Amino acid sequence: MAAKDLFHDAVKQALLKEEWIVTADPLILKIDKVKLEIDLAAEKVFAAQKAGRKIAVEIKSFLHPSAITDFHLALGQFLNYRLGLQMIEPDRTLYLAVPIDIYQSFFQEKFTQEAVRQYQVKLIAYDPVQEVIIEWKE
Repeated sequence: MAAKDLFHDAVKQALLKEEWIVTADPLILKIDKVKLEIDLAAEKVFAAQKAGRKIAVEIKSFLHPSAITDFHLALGQFLNYRLGLQMIEPDRTLYLAVPIDIYQSFFQEKFTQEAVRQYQVKLIAYDPVQEVIIEWKE
């Protein structure tokens, strides 16, 4: 099993505060001999509909000196995990969770915004101290 991200529990608590039900920690996908481990899977059932919304969340801390290096790794994982989900659970939407300070700085850079747009990365900006989600970016 892969090591949990430093802010794993903070994001999990933030989802629970928003009334998500965590259904897997981690969500394991097996495609032949390839095994992928996405940090969390969660579901939310809405009263107005029978089926709920299913998500998977890959959590990143961006604690290394180089944000671009962390971004390269996070984006590569995100793209692979999204492909795996499309093959196994196409009804589940993948999100990349990033700390609010990184979202408000590095993720506002022109290059980062274009990469997020080009690769259709869905983001969750979270506050690791307050354990809350600040923004969902589709």
